[in-house]
Amino acid sequence: MGAGFMSGAWAQASADQPASSPASSTAVSRAAEPGTALPQVTVRGSNAQASLSVGGFGETPLAKLPLQANVITSDQLADRGLTSLAGLTSVDASVSDSYNSTGYVSYLKIRGYDLDNRFNYRRDGLPINAETALNLSNKSSVEVLKGTSGIQAGTSAPGGLVNLVVKRPTADLTTVKLGVSERGTTEAALDWSRRFSDAYGHNNAFGLRVNLQASHLAPELRDAKGNEWLMAVAGDWRLTPDTLVEAEVELNRHSQPSQPGFSLLGTTLPDAHSIDPRTNLNNQPWSQPVVFEGRTASLRVQHQVTADWKLQAHGAVQRLVTDDRLAYPFGCTAADGTYWASSYCPDGTFDQYDFRSDNEHRNSAALDLSAQGQLTLGGMRHEVSTGVLFSRFYSRLQGQAYNYAGTGDITGSLPTTADPTLGGANTNRDEHSTELYLRDAVQFNAQWQGWVGLRHTRLSRGSYQVNVAAGEEARTQYRQSVTTPWLGVSYAIDPQLMAYASWGEGIESDVTPNRTDYVNQGQALPALRSRQWELGLKAGNRTVDWSVNYFEIRKPTSRDVTDDATGNLVRRPDGTQDHRGVEAQADFKWTGGGLQASVMRLHARRHGSSDNSLNGLKPVNVPESSAKLLGRQAVWLPGLELQAGLVFEGRRMVLPDNSLSIPSWTRLDLGARYEQMVGRQTLVWRAGVDNVTDRRAWRESPYQYQHVYLYPLAGRTWRASVEWIL
Repeated sequence: MGAGFMSGAWAQASADQPASSPASSTAVSRAAEPGTALPQVTVRGSNAQASLSVGGFGETPLAKLPLQANVITSDQLADRGLTSLAGLTSVDASVSDSYNSTGYVSYLKIRGYDLDNRFNYRRDGLPINAETALNLSNKSSVEVLKGTSGIQAGTSAPGGLVNLVVKRPTADLTTVKLGVSERGTTEAALDWSRRFSDAYGHNNAFGLRVNLQASHLAPELRDAKGNEWLMAVAGDWRLTPDTLVEAEVELNRHSQPSQPGFSLLGTTLPDAHSIDPRTNLNNQPWSQPVVFEGRTASLRVQHQVTADWKLQAHGAVQRLVTDDRLAYPFGCTAADGTYWASSYCPDGTFDQYDFRSDNEHRNSAALDLSAQGQLTLGGMRHEVSTGVLFSRFYSRLQGQAYNYAGTGDITGSLPTTADPTLGGANTNRDEHSTELYLRDAVQFNAQWQGWVGLRHTRLSRGSYQVNVAAGEEARTQYRQSVTTPWLGVSYAIDPQLMAYASWGEGIESDVTPNRTDYVNQGQALPALRSRQWELGLKAGNRTVDWSVNYFEIRKPTSRDVTDDATGNLVRRPDGTQDHRGVEAQADFKWTGGGLQASVMRLHARRHGSSDNSLNGLKPVNVPESSAKLLGRQAVWLPGLELQAGLVFEGRRMVLPDNSLSIPSWTRLDLGARYEQMVGRQTLVWRAGVDNVTDRRAWRESPYQYQHVYLYPLAGRTWRASVEWIL
């Protein structure tokens, strides 16, 4: 399952390999021979020799990079029944939940830090906005880069990056998939790819790939029925032997009521066994679905100038429209007038609000101009990449509703009254940046290799409120210039074992809200510069790929404090949130089976705050330890493979003062995959049961707006599908 994971992958031979790559040329030419019938072959290999497109070092194999990453293929996603990014939490021990609600945006943590959905996500290496439902049907893989990302991104949270890799045209392929799961969720999907000759008789000069997908959503969670669809087309044109043009467009829509969290009952953590995980507190008669619509298009031109140098221009646009609605439980006004801001009432009731923010527009555009190549200086080989990335984002929102609707309770049995009045303010944002970057991998000798990267970012950001009186827009505007370095060194102990060390920085940018209760209203804070260093070992052979590493990340934090002179607030840097941990990954392979495993032990603490009561405390909603395992074994029937997955997560703090925590939990998943040859075609049957034992537990405990949320572990669910490969 990936780079740092260096795992094996079940994959249809050449299915997602672009025809422009050397690895696919043999498959393409053989498929083009008339009368040649190629049997469908399932191959198992290591991703250790694959490259990481979001890593920034070109075609260097993952096993040779001084960093940790993971590549999850589309087949691996299908085997686990994963359809959203939230599913990555069951695959990699370093990835965990960070407010994951059915029917809503996926939020992730990597190495204990929340990813920023505005800055930590990429699509084919270009920045995108992930404040939406991202459909994976037309993605060949998902890449997870772990650690500070200052040389890959201008500004981002320090946990890492997630990159979606789009399916591109390949050899002739037609795949039809039908699936059913849960309480009646049904899915149909088509993946069709062809190559064509041009007017001059050049074989495979044109490629076209079409992905269509539609689902009726009926999850185990009650009152959450919805639907989604995707239409995507990708094409390429080998304009000359040295020039490749690639274009693609994607349209998608997801409509489904989302799931609010449960909470504390007064100061008490409710017993997870007493909560039905299928209960949806967004079950009012007036509840409306959240609707995500997305349009994305990209164009990439690559030109091989010489045998050693390549130029590339890669641009993309993203247009998102969201209707965000929720019957929203928050806090509690008790009968005696007591108000509980951080929890629900001790008797299980809560204040419910009618929240609506329709017609939210978020538009992004990016253009990357780069050059990659090799040269020799001082008797040493350099693999160099340099370029400039221009990006632009703006959001346009309207007034929102956030109105008291009445009293609800955790059984979902109390009706409340809708109030859709758009009386609340919203905030529009405008951002643009220019990022200059240079990366160099230097081969000192047969054993030693050095790595250096530098990115200089110039950004301009502004915001203003809408649906407020004239003159009260609370505008902010600021500019910053930052430079982020990265260094690494690796040593090949032998051809199959490498040791490495790396150090890097990342940047986050923050501004004080332009509100009168802040002394420094509207002022930009100093750039928050995170730093990470990492030591590790990587190894691989025919029977096992493995890696182990130790990392330390120090992230500065901002905090609102009271100014003694005025009594107003001041937002300012205030100490750090420091994470250090050990990660280990292994992919054991044997005839007819294997075991993929990853574990992480994390020590996360707050340090250096002006409030001594915060120092030494653990951050909320961060698991102290985690383990993810997936075993597979071919059994008595040829083509049949049985699978078993185990997910363990340690306890998480519920409150910032660490006075409450949710206990650890373990989930067992079972599955099967059967490949059946029907003439020259293949049927792939998949079936699975997640949470076989119907384990009851609190899966995560997000803390936002000074309020505790509790999300239960989903109950036992089943899934089945058939994939027809023509």
